[in-house]
Amino acid sequence: MVIVDTTVPVDYLQGARNAETDWLDAALGRQRLGLTDIILCEVLQSVRDDVAAKAVERALAKLVIFETGGLALARDAARNYRTLRSRGHTVRKTIDCLIATFCLRQNHSLLHRDRDFDPFEEFLELSVVHP
Repeated sequence: MVIVDTTVPVDYLQGARNAETDWLDAALGRQRLGLTDIILCEVLQSVRDDVAAKAVERALAKLVIFETGGLALARDAARNYRTLRSRGHTVRKTIDCLIATFCLRQNHSLLHRDRDFDPFEEFLELSVVHP
């Protein structure tokens, strides 16, 4: 399954065209796509009002939405952060550590437009979709 990071649906919903939004558009309805609860939160934060948020949530409900939290994920994400930092790559956002670690633990690929995921791909073998 491909997990779609926040950066892509936000661009997609705003009508931005790039390789990732084009890939998403082509993949919708053709393959299983997912989000995490954290990604859903970030996407919903990007809209301006409750009416728009409800419409966006209805649209995103077509994707599989995974609940992520929990101690094991927190510990693994922190360990991955320390591993990357020891190799000279400090990930800027804790949420990205959680998303990448969720994908690693569940063997999901990630579609994104965020350089914070690059060290996860390079050093921890995160599977990334490159449209």
